[in-house]
Amino acid sequence: MMDQDFGSVGNGQKRQPIENPCHQTKPLFQFWFQLLLLLCVVVFVLCYALSNSSVSWQTHFALQKHYKWPFNDNNKVYIPSHQVHPKHRHILNEIQTTTEPSTVQPVKTQYHQAYPRNYNFIMDNKEVCKQNPFLVLMVPVAPNNVAARDAIRKTWGKESLVQGEVVITLFMLGLSEGADVDKLQQENVQYHDLIQSDFMDTYLNLTIKTMVIMDWLATRCPAAAYAMKVDSDMFLNIDNLVIMLQKPNIPKTNYLTGMVMTNRPVVRSKDSKWYVSEELYPDPEYPTYTLGMGYVFSNDLPEKFVEVSKSIKPFNIEDAYIGMCMKKLGFTPTSPPDPSQFQAYNSKYNRCEFSKVITFILGPPQELVDYWTDLKKPGPPC
Repeated sequence: MMDQDFGSVGNGQKRQPIENPCHQTKPLFQFWFQLLLLLCVVVFVLCYALSNSSVSWQTHFALQKHYKWPFNDNNKVYIPSHQVHPKHRHILNEIQTTTEPSTVQPVKTQYHQAYPRNYNFIMDNKEVCKQNPFLVLMVPVAPNNVAARDAIRKTWGKESLVQGEVVITLFMLGLSEGADVDKLQQENVQYHDLIQSDFMDTYLNLTIKTMVIMDWLATRCPAAAYAMKVDSDMFLNIDNLVIMLQKPNIPKTNYLTGMVMTNRPVVRSKDSKWYVSEELYPDPEYPTYTLGMGYVFSNDLPEKFVEVSKSIKPFNIEDAYIGMCMKKLGFTPTSPPDPSQFQAYNSKYNRCEFSKVITFILGPPQELVDYWTDLKKPGPPC
Protein backbone atom coordinates (compact mmCIF):
# COMPACT_ATOMS: atom_id res chain seq x y z
CA MET A 1 0.00 0.00 0.00
CA MET A 2 1.23 3.47 -0.83
CA ASP A 3 0.89 4.98 2.59
CA GLN A 4 2.82 2.06 4.14
CA ASP A 5 5.81 2.09 1.65
CA PHE A 6 9.09 2.77 3.59
CA GLY A 7 11.56 1.60 0.86
CA SER A 8 14.96 3.21 0.01
CA VAL A 9 15.51 6.12 -2.33
CA GLY A 10 18.50 6.68 -4.57
CA ASN A 11 20.68 8.61 -2.08
CA GLY A 12 20.42 5.91 0.58
CA GLN A 13 18.03 7.79 2.75
CA LYS A 14 14.86 6.22 3.96
CA ARG A 15 11.80 7.29 2.06
CA GLN A 16 9.39 9.41 4.06
CA PRO A 17 5.95 7.91 4.42
CA ILE A 18 3.54 9.22 1.85
CA GLU A 19 0.57 10.83 3.60
CA ASN A 20 -2.77 9.82 2.10
CA PRO A 21 -5.03 12.78 1.28
CA CYS A 22 -7.90 10.79 2.80
CA HIS A 23 -6.29 11.22 6.18
CA GLN A 24 -6.52 14.95 5.79
CA THR A 25 -10.20 14.89 4.92
CA LYS A 26 -11.33 12.24 7.41
CA PRO A 27 -12.09 14.60 10.33
CA LEU A 28 -13.87 16.94 7.94
CA PHE A 29 -15.90 14.05 6.52
CA GLN A 30 -16.93 12.92 10.03
CA PHE A 31 -18.00 16.43 10.92
CA TRP A 32 -20.22 16.77 7.85
CA PHE A 33 -21.64 13.26 8.31
CA GLN A 34 -22.61 13.95 11.92
CA LEU A 35 -24.10 17.28 10.94
CA LEU A 36 -26.13 15.62 8.18
CA LEU A 37 -27.33 12.91 10.57
CA LEU A 38 -28.42 15.51 13.11
CA LEU A 39 -30.20 17.42 10.36
CA CYS A 40 -32.07 14.27 9.31
CA VAL A 41 -33.24 13.68 12.89
CA VAL A 42 -34.49 17.27 13.17
CA VAL A 43 -36.30 17.02 9.83
CA PHE A 44 -37.93 13.71 10.86
CA VAL A 45 -39.21 15.18 14.14
CA LEU A 46 -40.56 18.25 12.37
CA CYS A 47 -42.29 16.15 9.69
CA TYR A 48 -43.91 13.96 12.34
CA ALA A 49 -45.23 16.96 14.26
CA LEU A 50 -46.46 18.67 11.12
CA SER A 51 -48.17 15.52 9.87
CA ASN A 52 -50.18 15.25 13.10
CA SER A 53 -51.19 18.89 13.01
CA SER A 54 -52.03 18.69 9.33
CA VAL A 55 -54.40 15.78 9.96
CA SER A 56 -56.16 17.87 12.58
CA TRP A 57 -56.25 20.82 10.21
CA GLN A 58 -57.56 18.71 7.34
CA THR A 59 -60.27 17.22 9.56
CA HIS A 60 -61.09 20.70 10.81
CA PHE A 61 -61.37 21.98 7.23
CA ALA A 62 -63.46 19.00 6.12
CA LEU A 63 -65.95 19.60 8.93
CA GLN A 64 -66.21 23.27 8.02
CA LYS A 65 -66.87 22.39 4.41
CA HIS A 66 -69.31 19.59 5.24
CA TYR A 67 -71.45 21.36 7.82
CA LYS A 68 -71.16 24.90 6.49
CA TRP A 69 -70.33 26.60 9.77
CA PRO A 70 -66.99 27.53 11.31
CA PHE A 71 -65.17 25.57 13.97
CA ASN A 72 -62.47 26.81 16.25
CA ASP A 73 -60.60 25.43 19.25
CA ASN A 74 -63.31 26.67 21.58
CA ASN A 75 -66.18 24.71 20.09
CA LYS A 76 -64.75 21.31 19.32
CA VAL A 77 -66.85 18.49 20.70
CA TYR A 78 -65.15 16.53 23.45
CA ILE A 79 -65.70 12.87 24.29
CA PRO A 80 -64.38 11.68 27.65
CA SER A 81 -61.53 9.28 26.95
CA HIS A 82 -62.74 6.72 29.47
CA GLN A 83 -65.92 6.20 27.48
CA VAL A 84 -64.55 5.96 23.94
CA HIS A 85 -62.37 3.07 22.82
CA PRO A 86 -59.42 4.24 20.67
CA LYS A 87 -60.82 2.46 17.62
CA HIS A 88 -64.00 4.52 17.94
CA ARG A 89 -62.40 7.95 18.23
CA HIS A 90 -62.50 8.52 14.50
CA ILE A 91 -66.29 8.77 14.79
CA LEU A 92 -65.82 12.25 16.21
CA ASN A 93 -64.35 13.31 12.89
CA GLU A 94 -67.70 12.51 11.30
CA ILE A 95 -70.35 13.24 13.91
CA GLN A 96 -70.47 16.96 14.54
CA THR A 97 -74.08 17.60 13.50
CA THR A 98 -75.97 20.24 15.45
CA THR A 99 -78.67 22.76 14.70
CA GLU A 100 -76.40 25.54 15.94
CA PRO A 101 -72.64 25.90 16.60
CA SER A 102 -71.53 24.18 19.78
CA THR A 103 -69.84 26.31 22.40
CA VAL A 104 -69.06 23.50 24.85
CA GLN A 105 -65.59 23.56 26.37
CA PRO A 106 -63.74 20.29 27.01
CA VAL A 107 -64.23 19.13 30.59
CA LYS A 108 -62.77 16.52 32.84
CA THR A 109 -64.89 13.60 34.01
CA GLN A 110 -66.99 14.63 36.99
CA TYR A 111 -68.20 12.25 39.70
CA HIS A 112 -68.51 9.07 37.58
CA GLN A 113 -69.15 7.80 34.05
CA ALA A 114 -72.95 8.04 34.25
CA TYR A 115 -73.03 11.66 35.37
CA PRO A 116 -74.73 13.21 32.33
CA ARG A 117 -72.91 16.53 32.31
CA ASN A 118 -69.71 14.73 31.39
CA TYR A 119 -71.21 14.56 27.89
CA ASN A 120 -72.19 17.14 25.30
CA PHE A 121 -75.16 17.44 22.97
CA ILE A 122 -73.91 17.38 19.40
CA MET A 123 -77.38 17.46 17.81
CA ASP A 124 -80.15 19.36 19.50
CA ASN A 125 -83.70 20.63 19.04
CA LYS A 126 -84.29 22.63 22.19
CA GLU A 127 -86.59 25.06 20.36
CA VAL A 128 -89.37 22.44 20.35
CA CYS A 129 -90.04 23.21 24.01
CA LYS A 130 -91.13 26.73 23.18
CA GLN A 131 -94.54 25.08 22.68
CA ASN A 132 -94.75 24.63 26.49
CA PRO A 133 -95.67 20.96 26.22
CA PHE A 134 -97.80 19.18 28.75
CA LEU A 135 -95.97 15.91 28.04
CA VAL A 136 -92.58 15.10 26.50
CA LEU A 137 -92.00 11.57 25.22
CA MET A 138 -88.28 10.71 25.22
CA VAL A 139 -87.39 7.63 23.19
CA PRO A 140 -83.89 6.12 23.54
CA VAL A 141 -82.99 4.52 20.22
CA ALA A 142 -79.88 3.40 18.36
CA PRO A 143 -78.66 5.79 15.64
CA ASN A 144 -79.12 3.22 12.88
CA ASN A 145 -82.62 2.16 13.96
CA VAL A 146 -84.46 4.35 11.47
CA ALA A 147 -87.24 1.79 11.09
CA ALA A 148 -88.27 2.13 14.74
CA ARG A 149 -88.26 5.93 14.55
CA ASP A 150 -90.31 5.96 11.36
CA ALA A 151 -92.86 3.53 12.85
CA ILE A 152 -93.27 5.79 15.89
CA ARG A 153 -93.63 8.87 13.65
CA LYS A 154 -96.45 7.14 11.80
CA THR A 155 -98.25 6.10 15.00
CA TRP A 156 -98.27 7.47 18.53
CA GLY A 157 -95.36 9.84 17.85
CA LYS A 158 -97.31 11.86 15.31
CA GLU A 159 -99.89 12.96 17.89
CA SER A 160 -99.02 16.54 18.87
CA LEU A 161 -102.34 17.56 20.43
CA VAL A 162 -103.89 14.89 22.65
CA GLN A 163 -106.98 15.47 24.76
CA GLY A 164 -106.31 19.20 24.38
CA GLU A 165 -102.71 18.94 25.61
CA VAL A 166 -99.50 19.60 23.67
CA VAL A 167 -97.34 16.46 23.39
CA ILE A 168 -93.92 16.24 21.73
CA THR A 169 -91.88 13.15 20.86
CA LEU A 170 -88.08 13.17 20.68
CA PHE A 171 -85.46 10.49 20.03
CA MET A 172 -82.26 10.24 22.09
CA LEU A 173 -79.15 8.89 20.34
CA GLY A 174 -75.52 8.37 21.24
CA LEU A 175 -72.53 7.67 19.01
CA SER A 176 -72.42 4.42 17.07
CA GLU A 177 -69.84 2.74 14.88
CA GLY A 178 -70.99 2.75 11.26
CA ALA A 179 -73.80 5.29 11.69
CA ASP A 180 -74.49 7.30 8.54
CA VAL A 181 -73.93 10.87 9.71
CA ASP A 182 -75.30 12.49 6.54
CA LYS A 183 -78.54 10.53 6.76
CA LEU A 184 -78.94 11.38 10.45
CA GLN A 185 -78.49 15.04 9.67
CA GLN A 186 -81.01 14.87 6.81
CA GLU A 187 -83.46 13.02 9.05
CA ASN A 188 -83.19 15.69 11.70
CA VAL A 189 -83.63 18.49 9.15
CA GLN A 190 -86.82 16.77 8.00
CA TYR A 191 -88.36 15.94 11.38
CA HIS A 192 -86.57 18.12 13.99
CA ASP A 193 -86.87 15.36 16.58
CA LEU A 194 -83.36 13.94 17.08
CA ILE A 195 -81.22 14.63 20.14
CA GLN A 196 -77.69 13.23 20.07
CA SER A 197 -75.02 13.20 22.75
CA ASP A 198 -71.40 12.11 22.56
CA PHE A 199 -71.47 8.93 24.64
CA MET A 200 -71.05 5.52 23.00
CA ASP A 201 -74.52 4.09 22.29
CA THR A 202 -74.33 0.55 23.67
CA TYR A 203 -76.53 -1.66 25.82
CA LEU A 204 -74.16 -1.36 28.78
CA ASN A 205 -74.40 2.44 28.53
CA LEU A 206 -78.19 2.61 28.92
CA THR A 207 -77.81 4.23 32.34
CA ILE A 208 -75.72 6.99 30.75
CA LYS A 209 -78.34 7.37 28.02
CA THR A 210 -81.18 7.65 30.54
CA MET A 211 -79.32 10.20 32.63
CA VAL A 212 -78.55 12.24 29.50
CA ILE A 213 -82.31 12.24 28.81
CA MET A 214 -82.87 13.60 32.32
CA ASP A 215 -80.25 16.28 31.77
CA TRP A 216 -81.87 17.34 28.48
CA LEU A 217 -85.30 17.64 30.13
CA ALA A 218 -83.85 19.60 33.05
CA THR A 219 -81.91 22.07 30.90
CA ARG A 220 -83.94 22.31 27.67
CA CYS A 221 -87.54 21.67 28.70
CA PRO A 222 -88.04 22.49 32.40
CA ALA A 223 -91.50 24.02 31.85
CA ALA A 224 -93.11 20.76 30.69
CA ALA A 225 -95.53 19.25 33.20
CA TYR A 226 -94.68 15.58 32.65
CA ALA A 227 -92.27 13.40 30.70
CA MET A 228 -92.02 9.74 29.80
CA LYS A 229 -89.03 7.60 28.99
CA VAL A 230 -90.43 5.04 26.55
CA ASP A 231 -88.55 2.36 24.62
CA SER A 232 -88.58 2.30 20.83
CA ASP A 233 -90.31 -1.10 20.62
CA MET A 234 -93.37 -0.01 22.58
CA PHE A 235 -97.03 0.37 21.74
CA LEU A 236 -98.18 3.52 23.53
CA ASN A 237 -101.83 4.45 23.82
CA ILE A 238 -101.15 8.14 24.10
CA ASP A 239 -104.79 9.11 24.67
CA ASN A 240 -105.08 6.87 27.70
CA LEU A 241 -101.79 8.20 29.07
CA VAL A 242 -102.86 11.85 28.84
CA ILE A 243 -106.29 11.04 30.33
CA MET A 244 -104.50 9.40 33.28
CA LEU A 245 -102.22 12.42 33.81
CA GLN A 246 -105.18 14.80 33.67
CA LYS A 247 -106.82 13.16 36.68
CA PRO A 248 -106.98 15.62 39.59
CA ASN A 249 -105.35 13.18 42.04
CA ILE A 250 -102.18 12.76 39.98
CA PRO A 251 -99.27 14.54 41.74
CA LYS A 252 -97.54 17.35 39.89
CA THR A 253 -94.21 16.93 41.67
CA ASN A 254 -92.00 14.05 42.83
CA TYR A 255 -94.13 11.62 40.84
CA LEU A 256 -92.88 8.48 39.10
CA THR A 257 -95.19 5.76 37.84
CA GLY A 258 -95.36 2.81 35.50
CA MET A 259 -95.10 -0.93 36.03
CA VAL A 260 -93.79 -0.92 39.59
CA MET A 261 -91.20 -3.54 40.52
CA THR A 262 -90.60 -4.39 44.19
CA ASN A 263 -88.14 -6.72 45.93
CA ARG A 264 -86.42 -7.62 42.68
CA PRO A 265 -83.21 -9.63 43.20
CA VAL A 266 -80.01 -8.53 41.54
CA VAL A 267 -78.95 -10.96 38.79
CA ARG A 268 -75.51 -12.37 39.60
CA SER A 269 -75.24 -14.86 36.74
CA LYS A 270 -72.52 -13.71 34.36
CA ASP A 271 -74.38 -15.35 31.46
CA SER A 272 -77.31 -12.95 31.81
CA LYS A 273 -77.62 -9.62 29.99
CA TRP A 274 -78.89 -8.21 33.30
CA TYR A 275 -75.81 -9.33 35.25
CA VAL A 276 -74.54 -6.83 37.80
CA SER A 277 -71.48 -7.54 39.92
CA GLU A 278 -71.37 -7.07 43.68
CA GLU A 279 -68.68 -4.47 43.12
CA LEU A 280 -71.11 -2.30 41.14
CA TYR A 281 -74.14 -3.01 43.32
CA PRO A 282 -73.49 -4.88 46.61
CA ASP A 283 -77.09 -5.23 47.88
CA PRO A 284 -78.98 -8.44 46.98
CA GLU A 285 -82.16 -6.58 45.96
CA TYR A 286 -82.93 -3.41 44.04
CA PRO A 287 -85.00 -0.63 45.57
CA THR A 288 -88.53 -0.22 44.25
CA TYR A 289 -88.41 0.98 40.65
CA THR A 290 -90.53 1.22 37.50
CA LEU A 291 -89.85 -1.10 34.57
CA GLY A 292 -87.72 0.60 31.92
CA MET A 293 -90.04 -0.18 28.99
CA GLY A 294 -91.95 3.00 29.80
CA TYR A 295 -92.23 5.11 32.94
CA VAL A 296 -93.87 8.49 33.48
CA PHE A 297 -92.67 11.22 35.82
CA SER A 298 -93.38 14.78 36.81
CA ASN A 299 -90.87 17.04 35.10
CA ASP A 300 -89.44 18.48 38.31
CA LEU A 301 -87.66 15.16 38.87
CA PRO A 302 -85.03 15.23 36.07
CA GLU A 303 -83.00 18.01 37.68
CA LYS A 304 -83.23 16.22 41.03
CA PHE A 305 -82.09 12.96 39.44
CA VAL A 306 -79.09 14.66 37.86
CA GLU A 307 -78.11 16.28 41.14
CA VAL A 308 -78.53 13.21 43.36
CA SER A 309 -76.77 10.96 40.84
CA LYS A 310 -73.48 12.64 41.75
CA SER A 311 -73.34 10.46 44.85
CA ILE A 312 -74.78 7.22 43.40
CA LYS A 313 -72.34 4.74 41.91
CA PRO A 314 -73.58 3.76 38.44
CA PHE A 315 -74.53 0.29 37.30
CA ASN A 316 -75.91 -0.88 33.98
CA ILE A 317 -79.59 -1.49 34.90
CA GLU A 318 -80.98 1.94 34.05
CA ASP A 319 -84.49 1.59 35.48
CA ALA A 320 -83.17 0.26 38.79
CA TYR A 321 -80.66 3.12 38.83
CA ILE A 322 -83.55 5.61 38.61
CA GLY A 323 -85.09 3.67 41.50
CA MET A 324 -81.88 4.29 43.44
CA CYS A 325 -82.15 8.00 42.67
CA MET A 326 -85.72 8.02 43.96
CA LYS A 327 -84.67 6.22 47.14
CA LYS A 328 -81.79 8.63 47.74
CA LEU A 329 -84.19 11.55 47.28
CA GLY A 330 -86.58 10.02 49.82
CA PHE A 331 -89.33 9.30 47.26
CA THR A 332 -91.05 6.09 46.17
CA PRO A 333 -92.49 5.18 42.77
CA THR A 334 -96.28 5.22 42.73
CA SER A 335 -98.57 2.63 41.22
CA PRO A 336 -100.72 4.10 38.42
CA PRO A 337 -104.46 4.59 39.06
CA ASP A 338 -105.08 1.44 37.00
CA PRO A 339 -101.97 -0.80 37.14
CA SER A 340 -103.38 -3.07 34.43
CA GLN A 341 -102.82 -0.30 31.87
CA PHE A 342 -99.04 -0.75 32.01
CA GLN A 343 -98.55 -4.12 30.36
CA ALA A 344 -95.36 -5.83 29.25
CA TYR A 345 -95.68 -8.57 26.64
CA ASN A 346 -98.91 -9.69 25.02
CA SER A 347 -99.50 -13.05 23.41
CA LYS A 348 -101.51 -11.73 20.47
CA TYR A 349 -103.15 -8.54 19.24
CA ASN A 350 -106.64 -7.79 20.46
CA ARG A 351 -108.17 -4.49 19.40
CA CYS A 352 -110.39 -4.17 22.45
CA GLU A 353 -107.51 -4.87 24.85
CA PHE A 354 -105.15 -2.44 23.07
CA SER A 355 -107.78 0.29 23.34
CA LYS A 356 -107.70 0.07 27.16
CA VAL A 357 -103.97 -0.14 27.96
CA ILE A 358 -101.20 2.45 28.00
CA THR A 359 -98.20 0.24 27.13
CA PHE A 360 -97.39 -3.06 25.48
CA ILE A 361 -93.99 -4.36 24.37
CA LEU A 362 -94.03 -5.29 20.68
CA GLY A 363 -91.76 -6.95 18.16
CA PRO A 364 -90.65 -5.50 14.80
CA PRO A 365 -91.54 -1.88 13.93
CA GLN A 366 -94.08 -2.95 11.31
CA GLU A 367 -96.08 -4.63 14.08
CA LEU A 368 -96.61 -1.23 15.70
CA VAL A 369 -97.80 0.28 12.41
CA ASP A 370 -100.20 -2.61 11.77
CA TYR A 371 -101.69 -2.60 15.27
CA TRP A 372 -102.03 1.20 15.34
CA THR A 373 -103.73 1.27 11.95
CA ASP A 374 -106.22 -1.34 13.06
CA LEU A 375 -106.87 0.35 16.41
CA LYS A 376 -107.58 3.71 14.76
CA LYS A 377 -109.96 2.41 12.08
CA PRO A 378 -113.61 3.53 12.33
CA GLY A 379 -115.93 1.69 14.65
CA PRO A 380 -115.90 0.78 18.33
CA PRO A 381 -112.87 -1.30 19.39
CA CYS A 382 -114.86 -3.53 21.74
